[in-house]
Amino acid sequence: MAEHTNLPDRPISGVVVTAQGSADNGGLGGELAHLIPAARAALLLVADAIRRGGADQADVVEAVKNAGLADAFAGIFDAAADAAWDEHIAVGGDEYDFDARLHCDNLTAVGSDIRDAISPYI
Repeated sequence: MAEHTNLPDRPISGVVVTAQGSADNGGLGGELAHLIPAARAALLLVADAIRRGGADQADVVEAVKNAGLADAFAGIFDAAADAAWDEHIAVGGDEYDFDARLHCDNLTAVGSDIRDAISPYI
């Protein structure tokens, strides 16, 4: 496993994004330690803009739809499923291993659930 270092906080659009310790972020290191907290901060800024009246909710929903945000978020889980399966096969894993298939299928299902939950509403 790679050695993880904590990165300093970074201001992003007025919000400080804190790099979390390796135990808190599932082992992300380097620049990736800021990626997920930055994405969260960006989404929270959009939600805050709607709450404060600085952004029209219909415009934001349309922008989310046009940007394919649901597919992008679901794509994280699809990529994780592919990577888990590739890793399983790379170490000589049995392609009929039920537990390995179940883990990958569950990740893929999360991606599908995200698309199903969000897409009908936007």
